[in-house]
Amino acid sequence: MGDWIIREIKKEDNQAVAQLIRFVFDEMKIPKTGTAYEDPYLDLMFEAYNKPLSVYFVVEKEGEIVGCCGIAPLENGDPKICELQKMYFLPETRGLGIGSKMMEKCLQKARSFGFKKCYIETMPFMHAAQKLYVKSGFEYLNTPIGCTGHTSCPVWMLKEL
Repeated sequence: MGDWIIREIKKEDNQAVAQLIRFVFDEMKIPKTGTAYEDPYLDLMFEAYNKPLSVYFVVEKEGEIVGCCGIAPLENGDPKICELQKMYFLPETRGLGIGSKMMEKCLQKARSFGFKKCYIETMPFMHAAQKLYVKSGFEYLNTPIGCTGHTSCPVWMLKEL
């Protein structure tokens, strides 16, 4: 991975993480309504994940945050199921295997928290992301589980941990 560092988010990363997520939404033309874009804590990711059974990682290269992803309990779902949340990477980091490393780190953490399954919601046109999820052992579901509030994400996947 060279100069890439995966580490837990710090409070001072909040602004860079929010900017990165908004950049990817704009770049990929992801709907802003009914998605993570509207989450009230997008500017406060450190605080949002600074609670039990939750963690948020950033990928840093030369002091710049170039990717991010987190794990948290699935909202209004089975307490044994966590959700992989807000996995976004800047264009220059894609296709380098960093997503796989990040996924591995998140799933390891989920197992250490005691979760039995991991859930993901994504967009149909996010093919690279879905390829990574399938490669990591996620399977497609016919209906969403829990209640994430992300009504514009019509692709649901689940993995046994």
